[in-house]
Amino acid sequence: MGQCYGKGASARGGAGDDDFGVVAETHSPPPANGAPQTPPPRQPTPAAAAGTPRRRKSGSTTPVHQTPGVAWPSPYPAGGTSPLPAGVSPSPARSTPRRFFKRPFPPPSPAKHIKATLAKRLGGGKPKEGPIPEEGAVAAGAGAGAVADGAEAERPLDKTFGFGKNFGAKYELGKEVGRGHFGHTCSAVVKKGEYKGQTVAVKIISKAKMTTAISIEDVRREVKILKALSGHNNLVKFYDACEDALNVYIVMELCEGGELLDRILARGGRYTEEDAKAIVVQILSVVAFCHLQGVVHRDLKPENFLFTTRDENAPMKLIDFGLSDFIRPDERLNDIVGSAYYVAPEVLHRSYSMEADIWSIGVITYILLCGSRPFWARTESGIFRSVLRADPNLDDSPWPSVSAEAKDFVKRFLNKDYRKRMTAVQALTHPWLRDDQRQIPLDILVYRLIKQYLRATPLKRLALKVHH
Repeated sequence: MGQCYGKGASARGGAGDDDFGVVAETHSPPPANGAPQTPPPRQPTPAAAAGTPRRRKSGSTTPVHQTPGVAWPSPYPAGGTSPLPAGVSPSPARSTPRRFFKRPFPPPSPAKHIKATLAKRLGGGKPKEGPIPEEGAVAAGAGAGAVADGAEAERPLDKTFGFGKNFGAKYELGKEVGRGHFGHTCSAVVKKGEYKGQTVAVKIISKAKMTTAISIEDVRREVKILKALSGHNNLVKFYDACEDALNVYIVMELCEGGELLDRILARGGRYTEEDAKAIVVQILSVVAFCHLQGVVHRDLKPENFLFTTRDENAPMKLIDFGLSDFIRPDERLNDIVGSAYYVAPEVLHRSYSMEADIWSIGVITYILLCGSRPFWARTESGIFRSVLRADPNLDDSPWPSVSAEAKDFVKRFLNKDYRKRMTAVQALTHPWLRDDQRQIPLDILVYRLIKQYLRATPLKRLALKVHH
């Protein structure tokens, strides 16, 4: 399961403090010559000149050390909108992402803070490290925050979900088959009812670990999404949700064929193009279905696709909606969640939508075709830096032997400008995947036709009406 790197707040609830430390909503592009804009240097104080950083008092004018900039090409087209604040240029290519705080010392390692925020979401204690909030924001929210924290501490968390209380009477629990950050999964046999005798998977989430309102809401939302998403061949089937005093039990289809990651490794790290196509089509089909239902998964990776059986041609199922969320077409989310190697740049910039899932599919496709990750480093903060700045390598072996259509497909998925990525529906008709023998799901086909109609001119719409 992926990690949650930030607060469980979305754009509809207002942006919170930037837990990751990469400041990012919207910003103007760099000047035409590509050189970063650097404010005029100030005379450093004796303390700063001596190289001894010190905490400044409120109202102090101790300057922040400025690093000389170098040319940094922007991934955003000329005149386009890029995700940094107005007047701020991208960071130098050989430095860590620039952070803007009111104190003259750098924040702690992003990777350390990410682990702390994950612990906070799970109720493991308040993180001791992290970006320093703006003084104005602290002053404005201090009183309300203190009252809210006090009320939260006094009011016990409601850990009742309204699920069935008869799990033991309905299911015979078996051995553990998987474990993640937020719970573990066991096999079970249905004792009675429509599915009597059938073996199922049961995700068990301990209520003792639900020590924050966020973690409780995550469970409610996961069950709600699983109930809402049904009827697709590549979606894990949801059967039931139960609870008792200790746990929540989410009963789903058992997939015994192993993870997609295991099959990639078993093949020596890469697939042939034809075999990769078969995998990518299934992924796109189920993700397009989720997006049409207004659900963004936010943790797409090979570990979250399971095969139903050990058969080589067994269908895949998308699992683990613990980090998923409902989203409106015009909405932007801002909490940093997912898995490091597959996270999209705009997620790190705290302003993203369904395009973040498309990026993750691009990473999976890249791995299928060449057997290595497009963005890699030894630390999480290094991975994020690579995601934000590096371009995927499409030159070294085996890429020269990969078709031009496949490379174009990957490039259009791993475009750092999310506005230039294909949607999942569009990708299903890309030349690399186009196959007259392959049926496009009816709901996706209808969606495409409606979208084309809405984009048509009034004259074309009238012609369509007359024709029909």
